[in-house]
Amino acid sequence: MTMTERTTTFEVHPARGAFNAAFFTVMGPNLEWNLRRHKRRVFADLPGSVVELGSGVGANLPYLAPGSTLVAVEPNPPMHRRLRAAAERRGVRLDLRERVAEDTGLPDASVDAVISSLVLCTVPDPDAVLAEVRRILRPGGTYRFVEHVAARPGTPTRWLQRVLRRPWAWTFEGCSCERDLEAAVRAAGFARVDVEPYRLHTPFVPFNSQIAGVVHV
Repeated sequence: MTMTERTTTFEVHPARGAFNAAFFTVMGPNLEWNLRRHKRRVFADLPGSVVELGSGVGANLPYLAPGSTLVAVEPNPPMHRRLRAAAERRGVRLDLRERVAEDTGLPDASVDAVISSLVLCTVPDPDAVLAEVRRILRPGGTYRFVEHVAARPGTPTRWLQRVLRRPWAWTFEGCSCERDLEAAVRAAGFARVDVEPYRLHTPFVPFNSQIAGVVHV
């Protein structure tokens, strides 16, 4: 069963929106293979109802138990058909909300778990998203995430991230490879922050500096 709520200020480029939906459908399995160990750790033992920011085409559905409810905050309509189909295949009840991560529309202190992967790199204001996460989580709730981040200053990867800044952002709907997201999460006022940095070894070199973490309200 799926439900859809539409309220968003996200403007989808007609070509990029469709491209990204297709890209992550085709490349998703390879990407997930590289991320699987880190996602298994931070997405372990999720409750029966989860909010996901930027659900995309459903890459994180395998980490939810069949019969779970996913409140999917996904502002890009070209992703929705694939997301619905993936949720149906996994036996996950989908509450699809065409909204932005900065404004989920959910009540204060109403959810036990929020997850996201490769979202804080793309949103216009990561600090606003983290504030929204704190707002909607109940005391004791958790935010679990996997993100790519800026490489260490002075490294070849950081140089490449800087060189590719504009074409990368244009192609991937504003995605930035140069954000210090660990610092942003630590400054967001959570009660406890556990973050693990790591490095992937993929052909997408600007994307290979990563963090995974769990934070508690």
